[in-house]
Amino acid sequence: MSKPSFPSLSQLVQNFFCQRLQAQQQVSPHTLASYRDTLRLLLAFVEQRTGRLPSQQTLRDWNGQTILAFLDHLEKKRGCQARTRNVRLAALRAFMRYVSQQAPESLALTSQVLAIPLKRFDRPLVHPLSAPEVQAILAATDPATQSGRRDQLLFSFLYHTGARVSEALALQQQDIHWGPSSTACLHGKGRKERVLPLLKPLALQLKHALAQSPQQPDALIFQSRFGQPLTRWGAEKRLRRTVQQAARHCPSLKGRTVSPHTFRHTTAMRLLQADVDIMVIALLLGHESPTTTHHYIELDLQMKERCLRKLQSPKTKTNRFKPTDRLLEFLEGL
Repeated sequence: MSKPSFPSLSQLVQNFFCQRLQAQQQVSPHTLASYRDTLRLLLAFVEQRTGRLPSQQTLRDWNGQTILAFLDHLEKKRGCQARTRNVRLAALRAFMRYVSQQAPESLALTSQVLAIPLKRFDRPLVHPLSAPEVQAILAATDPATQSGRRDQLLFSFLYHTGARVSEALALQQQDIHWGPSSTACLHGKGRKERVLPLLKPLALQLKHALAQSPQQPDALIFQSRFGQPLTRWGAEKRLRRTVQQAARHCPSLKGRTVSPHTFRHTTAMRLLQADVDIMVIALLLGHESPTTTHHYIELDLQMKERCLRKLQSPKTKTNRFKPTDRLLEFLEGL
């Protein structure tokens, strides 16, 4: 019995991106880039194993065993964490679901990939920044340089709004609306928009920064020194340098890993400490569900102590255990 003839892998990949993702689903550029990078990595991995160029590979080259080997390669060779592994697997699942609909004869192969489970991983306790640590980071930026002033504005914006770094870096001049209560319109995940009020110190800082740059509505607020869009990698690099500088005057920052997302966790924690309802915090952060917000906040020791003080200790009568047997008495005395 001859093996079923599968459609061209190259054609399936092109149709998946052009028809399914872009024309039908209209996914965001971030999702499109994530799926693209996943398939590029897989094509390179299969080429290394089989010697076949990406355009020469077939759907049989992407069977369940190959995909499992690819996922192991991501973790062991490329040093990816379980979260990244799951992101890559989610992209491959989406592609295989599309293939199973376009080519039903490939169900036996696609079901192998769709049956691969996501890997569970530990969720470490998030340690937000304290108020002195935030102040030390902001003070460590260099106000004498354009890059230093931009960094201070970026870090201050992340802290006072709880915005994602991608939302802050995509902020344009036309997204800031000035008035008695100035606001910023953020473009979040899933093409969702939300408007956040700007505190007066942050609004004044933004107004001063924009006054020194050309007035172009579609111009990005946070740019590199060469006038190019500031990337997430560039923001993380600048923050690492700033934290190293701040650690000289704030010992608690020594050895800490601080990312732009840490400001987001810190904002959520400060709001919780101020007795802000978690539903309000979820709306402010742009979360789809408060369940996601629970991963951002963790009661500190003082809040836990206040909660435990409200418990009333029940009156109990404790009786010392008295062995009734010599063997039990011997074991009790060990």
